[in-house]
Amino acid sequence: MKILSNQSLLPNLLTVVWLITGQTQAFTPQWQRPRSTTTIIHRMAPKEETTWDRITGPKLFKTVTNWQGIHAFPLVPLRILTGLLMIHHGSEGGTLPANVGTAEFQGFVDFVVRPYFGFLPGPVEIWAALHDYIEFGGGILLALGCLTRPAALSLLITMMGAVYFHLSATGAQGFPLGHVPNFSYDFEEPTLYALIFLLFWFNGAGPLSIDSIVYQQISQEENVSEK
Repeated sequence: MKILSNQSLLPNLLTVVWLITGQTQAFTPQWQRPRSTTTIIHRMAPKEETTWDRITGPKLFKTVTNWQGIHAFPLVPLRILTGLLMIHHGSEGGTLPANVGTAEFQGFVDFVVRPYFGFLPGPVEIWAALHDYIEFGGGILLALGCLTRPAALSLLITMMGAVYFHLSATGAQGFPLGHVPNFSYDFEEPTLYALIFLLFWFNGAGPLSIDSIVYQQISQEENVSEK
């Protein structure tokens, strides 16, 4: 028996391996052949999301759980405009709140506070003045984003009182399908205000506010002290 040398054995083995792999590749269906890594990565790469995808895709039903960045932007005009719109409710009969002696303030006392909140202790004039100061001062604080949570809570209480007054005076007015002469329920406006104040009581002022600046400063000082 003739023994092959190492020099002739290696080329023969390479030839056999080439023939086997080459024939296998030749007779293997295209769909069974292994794909290259580049092809797999290309096909697995996620599709770039478009604006239309955000509107019509699964994110249409997604609720934002972190109100930061761009998601906090709507809070800014909502907070500022709501605060500015609230100021005049506390200054009827003049420029500043609690304009005692004016027809507007006395009408509020006689037709709202006394008949519907007479159960409160103390003179009704004090409660009427307190109501004005809360809506006037609370509106300014909310617009500035300063002490937002206590301001929003105080305003929320006044709006709950307003909702109670309107429901006691005129009822639900056929809500939600009833039609009224002025096209809005009497309790509609204070209810919407109350929901907005509830939002800011829970979530705080948001960006572009004095509260955010103060909190950032306090956080930096705490981090420095911990180090």
